[in-house]
Amino acid sequence: QVHLAESGGGSVQAGGSRRLACKASGDTEQINFMGWFRRSSGKEREGVAVVYTAGGVTVYAESVKGRFTITEDESENTAFLQMNSLKPEDTAMYYCAAGLYSHGMPAERGVDFWGNGVLVTVSA
Repeated sequence: QVHLAESGGGSVQAGGSRRLACKASGDTEQINFMGWFRRSSGKEREGVAVVYTAGGVTVYAESVKGRFTITEDESENTAFLQMNSLKPEDTAMYYCAAGLYSHGMPAERGVDFWGNGVLVTVSA
């Protein structure tokens, strides 16, 4: 089993930045990727960014390309999501995700482990 603990949620004004962190613990050898999904009010949960731990390949949703950056510290089993130029439409619950999916942006069913989520609110 893998436990994911997120931190860094909060409120920010449009145009600002926020950094989320997700630390994995437990059977971390089960993890092939770590990343972030989000759910906005009235919308389905969507993939935002993932990083594949072998090789560091990153994948982003079109809506965040150029604004968000995902990185990882393998020694600490921690992934970071640096969010810049935030927009009100980025307001959502952000969930850390991890699992054995092998390439691209996984769908929800491709995620094996979920964090509890942190709320990011971007005000206009």
